[in-house]
Amino acid sequence: MAGWQHLESFLEVLAVERGAADNTLDGYRRDLADFSEFLADRGSDLEAASADDVAAYMNALAGRGFAASSQARRLSALRQFYRFLYAEGLRGDDPTGKVDSPKRQRPLPKVLSEADVGRLIDAAKSRAGTGTTDAQRLRSQRFYALLEVLYATGLRVSELVSLPASAIVGDTRAITIRGKGGRERLVPLSTAARQAMRDYAALRKELGKDRPSPWLFSSPSGSGHVTRQAFARDLKDFGVSVGLAAASLSPHVLRHAFASHLLQNGADLRIVQQLLGHADISTTQIYTHVLDERLKRLVNEHHPLAHP
Repeated sequence: MAGWQHLESFLEVLAVERGAADNTLDGYRRDLADFSEFLADRGSDLEAASADDVAAYMNALAGRGFAASSQARRLSALRQFYRFLYAEGLRGDDPTGKVDSPKRQRPLPKVLSEADVGRLIDAAKSRAGTGTTDAQRLRSQRFYALLEVLYATGLRVSELVSLPASAIVGDTRAITIRGKGGRERLVPLSTAARQAMRDYAALRKELGKDRPSPWLFSSPSGSGHVTRQAFARDLKDFGVSVGLAAASLSPHVLRHAFASHLLQNGADLRIVQQLLGHADISTTQIYTHVLDERLKRLVNEHHPLAHP
């Protein structure tokens, strides 16, 4: 195999100078061997490969069903190999220099349907304030309040669990959130969310658990408020109890549901961006892709001409 001696020299440099692990070296060897076989079919070899050869190889990988991430890894291996040959004076150019890395598709966020969210919230509401002990009553009431506020506002879970006690003082039709980068935004509260917060505060007082705290959702944890991890765990456990898949449940999924359901019902993308606290609207636009995929699925499943 032409160029194999240079490949072994390249792998030796990776092992000795960069401390590459055996698995890493095996991966480079397989990737470059595959490229070498592709070149042989085109009447070329590793030493003589051109930019067109590299581009054709990337197209062939896509045609073979390689994911964008796998294509990018193969191209990275080629880049490092040809940069080595160039640095060693074994080639006068780098044939990978003009080949763009494949764009990785951003994974679409998981989204619960409006019906699933409604089922989750209704069940939490029905169990709020129940339990055989005061601690259980308070915890179920707190969980419902957290859930109601999260879906009403789309807050990041870190913003949710650290809401200040002042969030229920005075006019609570909206709360001011200090998000990433210290940016502040005003987030409106639904009637149900406001009532859930008040009911939680009232139960704390009734049970004598309303000791002074700067946090609305106070807890004996080190932070002084319920933790992100505790809420996420409770959400999964509760969701499973009402028949939802644990894999589809997390605070972030409910944040996604908030945004997607707003857009689905006609909200402006810029407004959703502001509510979520996204600095760049391109981050918010991922939700439009979710809607696009849903529309495509609906057409494919229900249009009379979608099936032969």
